[in-house]
Amino acid sequence: MAEIDKSLMGKEFLEMAFDNCIKCSTCKYGYKNFDKICPSGEKFLFESYWASGRIRTIRGLLLGDLEWNEDVKDPIFACTTCGGCMDSCQAPHADYIIDMIEALRELAVRHIGPAKNQEFLVSRCEESCNPYGEPNSDNQELKKKYELPDKAEWVYYIGCTSNYRQQNLRDSTIRFLKKAGIDFTLIDEHCCTSPMIRTGQINICKDYMNYNIAQIMNTGAKNVITSCAGCYRTLKKDFERFGENFNFEVFHTIELVKELLDEVKINFKSDYNKRVTYHDPCHLGRHMGIYEIPREIYKKIPGLKLVEMKRNRNFAWCCGAGGGVKIGYPDWAVEVSKERLEEAKETGATVLSSTCPFCRTNLSDANENYNFKMEVLDLIEIIDQIDIEVLD
Repeated sequence: MAEIDKSLMGKEFLEMAFDNCIKCSTCKYGYKNFDKICPSGEKFLFESYWASGRIRTIRGLLLGDLEWNEDVKDPIFACTTCGGCMDSCQAPHADYIIDMIEALRELAVRHIGPAKNQEFLVSRCEESCNPYGEPNSDNQELKKKYELPDKAEWVYYIGCTSNYRQQNLRDSTIRFLKKAGIDFTLIDEHCCTSPMIRTGQINICKDYMNYNIAQIMNTGAKNVITSCAGCYRTLKKDFERFGENFNFEVFHTIELVKELLDEVKINFKSDYNKRVTYHDPCHLGRHMGIYEIPREIYKKIPGLKLVEMKRNRNFAWCCGAGGGVKIGYPDWAVEVSKERLEEAKETGATVLSSTCPFCRTNLSDANENYNFKMEVLDLIEIIDQIDIEVLD
């Protein structure tokens, strides 16, 4: 038997992979509605691209029955890590399937390297501190523009996608925080490391995490808020998993909006007379269990008609961008999003909304490429279009 790297695949993972998966195929379809749930399996239609097949791949590689070579690369990396398999699986290892896949990717990076183009996520960060390779912004111009202090109770952690690709979402978030009277500031942030963790390239993660933690703590902030579902999952869950210590709480923007509404500190005053359907981001929904908060906010916006897609909440179809797929398999990423746009169109909605800049990017790409003629907006962008009354 080949030597097993237990630093990445501990006893708990091994027992799950070897003993619990009976290849019942529940991971292929939502166990309640039997709709397809796995973008990877549906695309490639080989067992090795479903969760059950990947678990068999883990077993084969760790026991030496399979060899590390280019043939196993796509089955390992062509997965959005959306977590649909976790919510469908009824076995004891269900909650750990994505952890197992990410751990497998760490091993794969060591043995055969990452998927095509995914290495740029690291090299660009090493050059520019963000996976897009854009000149690093220390956010000082934004602080000056919005007259933000150096010390504050809250830090708005923008995230790379909002800061370099979805700047309207970034600015909408800042404007909301200003309108709501939140005492916040910005930091010279580096990538949260979500793209690297998802693709198994973890060599720079701890340094980046420690840098961001130090920047946040230098502000004296007790709370961190982000509009990015990926950043939210990483800051709230992965920082702790990597053993990093910090003394601040992490919130998604919608959690703050909901709290302000519940405590009657803000009211929505103007109408938004459009039919809207909501796309659940995988990192906010299946990874972190937040489904109802955004829906409650949409329903409080005057004039907005919220309609649900057939697959929603924990059975929502992935946007197709996560897990390194957007950069590693860009054409397929947009194909996955096309299917989501088709489902959104069936609701009669004119606006497809989400709460993640990465989802917004890929859904927008499919909307443009396939001429769906829908508006694709983040929830915070919708809120930015309506009048807000701030109450004492």
